Amino acid sequence: MDLFSLKNKTAIVTGACGLLGSKHVEALAAAGANVVVCDIQEKACKEKADSLGGNHLGLSADVTNPESLKAARDLILSKYKHIDILVNNAAINDMFENPLLAGKQSMFENYPLDMWEKSWQVNVTGVFLCSQIFGTPMAEQGSGSIINIASTYGMVGPDQSIYKDKNGKHSFYKSPSYPATKGAIINFTRYLAAYWGSKGVRVNTLSPGGVENNQDEHFVKNYTDKTLLGRMASPSDYKGALIFLASNASAYMTGANLVVDGGWTAI
Repeated sequence: MDLFSLKNKTAIVTGACGLLGSKHVEALAAAGANVVVCDIQEKACKEKADSLGGNHLGLSADVTNPESLKAARDLILSKYKHIDILVNNAAINDMFENPLLAGKQSMFENYPLDMWEKSWQVNVTGVFLCSQIFGTPMAEQGSGSIINIASTYGMVGPDQSIYKDKNGKHSFYKSPSYPATKGAIINFTRYLAAYWGSKGVRVNTLSPGGVENNQDEHFVKNYTDKTLLGRMASPSDYKGALIFLASNASAYMTGANLVVDGGWTAI
């Protein structure tokens, strides 16, 4: 089990206070890492870090702001002296202000340019900046693991039929920005793995499937009917895969996309 130990490692998780991010930090802490809980809200970060016990740090940062990330990097290095693991988890998924208009606005024909551009800024530029700013110290020390969180929708197009309500009408379409940005992340992973392989920095993608989170019962049924294991994921279902990618258990793995989706993309 020593292969999975993260003792004395410093691990940064962006978007750490979200549904999956909060589970990522718990898994890393349980494996022995000193975890930097990084999100936009400082209070939530500190509360989550405190809840983990141990030598953890809650730190607010904006993944789209280089100066914010550089300040975070300097503080982390001052406290821990090294950075070993980066989980690029921060991302946005479209939220429409008026649910009554979401069906129309989420259609490709009507999809707002500002929403498209914001998604790229957070989901892609944010991963680029975090990898550059937090990953460079890894390359300089000759070791590290970067894990980019993508999605099944980075590999396959959305099945819009699962977003129909029980009356067969679309109250919402899966919009274009999320699949496009997650697909970009998968290939950015390959780029960075090739670039930093000689420096001892491994870069992999973790592509999760849909997580059950109080969605409409009809949607949950639509989703599970397409999944080989017959259910949506629970937020904790990705802990094992994350520790595998972060640890020496995956020491000969880089540039890969680890798909954990209950069989969604298998058929």
